[in-house]
Amino acid sequence: MKEIEKAVNSKKLGEVEQKYFGRKKGLLNDVLKKLKDLSNQEKKKIGKLANQVKNELTQQIKEQKEILQKKQIEKSIQKQDLDITRPGKVAKSGRLSPLSKVQYELEDIFRSLGFVILDGPEMESDYYNFEALNIPADHPARDMQDTFYVKDQNNKLVLRTHTSPVQVRAMLEHGAPIRAVVPGRVFRYEALDASHENTFNQLEGIMIDENVSIANLIAVMKTLLKGIFKKPVKVRLRPGYFPFVEPGFELDINCLICGGRGCSVCKQTGWLELLPCGMIHPNVLKAGGIDSEKYSGFAFGLGLTRLVMMRYGIDDIRHINSADLRFVRQF
Repeated sequence: MKEIEKAVNSKKLGEVEQKYFGRKKGLLNDVLKKLKDLSNQEKKKIGKLANQVKNELTQQIKEQKEILQKKQIEKSIQKQDLDITRPGKVAKSGRLSPLSKVQYELEDIFRSLGFVILDGPEMESDYYNFEALNIPADHPARDMQDTFYVKDQNNKLVLRTHTSPVQVRAMLEHGAPIRAVVPGRVFRYEALDASHENTFNQLEGIMIDENVSIANLIAVMKTLLKGIFKKPVKVRLRPGYFPFVEPGFELDINCLICGGRGCSVCKQTGWLELLPCGMIHPNVLKAGGIDSEKYSGFAFGLGLTRLVMMRYGIDDIRHINSADLRFVRQF
């Protein structure tokens, strides 16, 4: 026991432990091995004493190890000139951007309505981005979507101007009936201001089945807006032209930034264009391999970035893609 107390470091203590408990030459283990040579009465008496000694020494070695470890830590702290009484640094956790939060909420809403979540390429072919959506090369609607062309042999690749190309891709891959939404980034050659960016997010949606009508479209839109804003939102539906739907509509919502009074985001009108929508054009169904005589469907393209602005009262679209952590930490 005195040897254990005098052990000033882990090495010395290990030597003492090996001296008495070593498997081959340990003094205490040697005593325990010889118990078999004693009489039954001696075994009972000396065996009990030997086990008691073993337990006491084992406990003392354990306590001495803890004392030495504590001293080692204190010595290490002193070397580092570290004040263990000072509060530690709090690790900062990451955050979802408001754009991601709203996108995930929308996906949950649409899943509850039986929609699947799809994805598509951001660098798209001219065919899927325009021609398959009833926008041929000489169509004036192309002027409405000035975009970035990617230099290739035939100049047939573009950074997609909308998520609508996935409509045709989904029809070709999954057929009908189908319910699907497609969140993702799109790109336009835009002059930047408080409500316009050259990179923003949309959420495309399609529903194709037998006897789908405008009434189904309106019902889904109302469910969507009520789910995302957690309250009734004033909307208006007005005729709009889009080559890939017929008839086509513009769905506007009352500006939630100014409450309809007029501001820079809604261009002083009190209304903000949220999404184009309508019944899918027969030519688009044909491009997707769908029989337009049997099936009908609706499509919509939700301005996801603008929806985020309305949800959180963001008055400038450029904040969202600014990569400024001060902005993200507010949400």
